[in-house]
Amino acid sequence: MDNSRAILAICIMAGITFILRSMSFVLFTHGKTPKYISFLGKYLPFSIIGMLVIYCLKNVSLIRSPYGIPEIVAVALVALLHLWKRNTLLSILVGTVSYMLLLHLF
Repeated sequence: MDNSRAILAICIMAGITFILRSMSFVLFTHGKTPKYISFLGKYLPFSIIGMLVIYCLKNVSLIRSPYGIPEIVAVALVALLHLWKRNTLLSILVGTVSYMLLLHLF
């Protein structure tokens, strides 16, 4: 892909993203959000995180070296840190760094 096509693709993606993000302000201008949208906003982030955890841990082997130790330690560290500090960005950063370090140590 040459530069002009890459720039065109980026502009199209940015335009679509802008339109999708601004649709909520256009559709819900009366200040009343439908109940199903509130329900999705409340429960969907937890569902997505759960799916991501399952997806990331689906290929972990507990019968071969390193026996899932990096994954178990990183997940436990993220869970404990998030329960303690309640900071999502910090939990993600520390979890990623600790997992990468543990992966290279084992």
